[in-house]
Amino acid sequence: MAWALKLPLTDEVIESGLVQDFDASLSGIGQELGAGAYSMSDVLALPIFKQEESNLPPDTDNKILPFQYVLCAATSPAVKLHDETLTYLNQGQSYEIRMLDNRKMGELPEITGKMVKSIIRVVFHDRRLQYTEHQQLEGWRWNRPGDRILDLDIPMSVGMIDPRANPTQLNTVEFLWDPSKRTSVFIQVHCISTEFTMRKHGGEKGVPFRIQIDTFKENEGGEYTEHLHSASCQVKVFKPKGADRKQKTDREKMEKRAPQEKEKYQPSYETTILTECSPWPEVTYVNNSPSPGFNSTHNSFPVAEGNGSPNHQPEPVVQAADVSMNSVCLSGFINLLPAATPQDAQQWLHRNRFSPFCRLFTNFSGADLLKLTREDVIQICGPADGIRLFNALKGRVVRPRLTIYVCQESQQAREQQQKHENGDAATSTFFVYHAIYLEELTAAELTEKIAQLFNISPRQISQIFKQGPTGIHVLVSDEMIQNFQDEVCFVLDTMKDDTNDGYHIILK
Repeated sequence: MAWALKLPLTDEVIESGLVQDFDASLSGIGQELGAGAYSMSDVLALPIFKQEESNLPPDTDNKILPFQYVLCAATSPAVKLHDETLTYLNQGQSYEIRMLDNRKMGELPEITGKMVKSIIRVVFHDRRLQYTEHQQLEGWRWNRPGDRILDLDIPMSVGMIDPRANPTQLNTVEFLWDPSKRTSVFIQVHCISTEFTMRKHGGEKGVPFRIQIDTFKENEGGEYTEHLHSASCQVKVFKPKGADRKQKTDREKMEKRAPQEKEKYQPSYETTILTECSPWPEVTYVNNSPSPGFNSTHNSFPVAEGNGSPNHQPEPVVQAADVSMNSVCLSGFINLLPAATPQDAQQWLHRNRFSPFCRLFTNFSGADLLKLTREDVIQICGPADGIRLFNALKGRVVRPRLTIYVCQESQQAREQQQKHENGDAATSTFFVYHAIYLEELTAAELTEKIAQLFNISPRQISQIFKQGPTGIHVLVSDEMIQNFQDEVCFVLDTMKDDTNDGYHIILK
């Protein structure tokens, strides 16, 4: 090309100059990198290698991270470089979490001057325990009645508004806060890591937990449902002062390691930065299903007006779709059918206490679940829950301890009885009986089942009597029910209770 011929330097001159520059750049390197003058730990101490930078997802440059949460507890020094930090906490001790506004100028203007809601929860770190979280927490509830897994230390907290702790969610607390003001929340974790180990013979390694914070902004309807940010950190909880001893033990172990080994581990930071994560899926574990043996959409059978009739509202007409749903999903009575849709299958799993596995079987229909072999279910759910789920899918309904049949005494039946006693010809009457299945064999259970059958409140039934010899009324007790013959038949009559608005039920 014509312009290349005008260059004043030949190729040989350029090459010679580059070699001289490169040789000069190598001089003095031996003197600069003397023994002890340069180490890998110095490089790792640079800001680009610090914990809060290394733990961020790779695409954070394109994300808006509006908040940062700092747990005021030191991280363990016995964590390798590329592993997530681990923080030790003492059971019941108050720990501060600083809620920091991390927005740049002009970012997320819609929350400026407004409140946001944050939900703090203690969850399992291990995936295996996450799948059985509901059962694990329910077991903890039974072993520690009245206690909570997570609490807020409200007197020590600053900037927190409207704190709430749902009594059915022992591991969750929530509150409102203003990002423009200083906010520090103090939390207390009351469970310890060894409470969820498989065996308890002493010295077991405790399971790690996660402290996760999910923050939401207000939507147009005034509800805090629009997700803004989530972050979490890994912790282990020890008995009081156990975290301090564990931290000291880890520090002493690291001091005994060779310098080359120390370089493979993170330094201990005075505080723990919660790192960005996915929002926690909202799963409601409250069991709103009726007690075993009750159908929530049964037909309404009005009680006979004999000596008085309990007031009750008529049962709404059950649509065909509702009948189909109940025939598929009722726990304890009807098995899952192949025709069940994925939504029906989810309902069936919830009602049969398999809620932790609903996410795994999100798109499974009834036919899909029924095709699973015993080995498939055990591999997915683990031995204990897998066997239980397989038995629920394939098994039959367990026979109740006692079955009784009851029939409502109607005015027509009384007229027929009166005619029969007067010697008049009585036409045949068709009587309909209803089955009541008892498991506990108690008077309270019988009261509840009768109230459910006739769509009234159990409080409206004052007492249940059994008509004895010469027409006497014998109070029905637990012992009497335990001596009932199986499949015995009774005719029900009612009598007004003079002391209150209730009614007595008489078994004839």
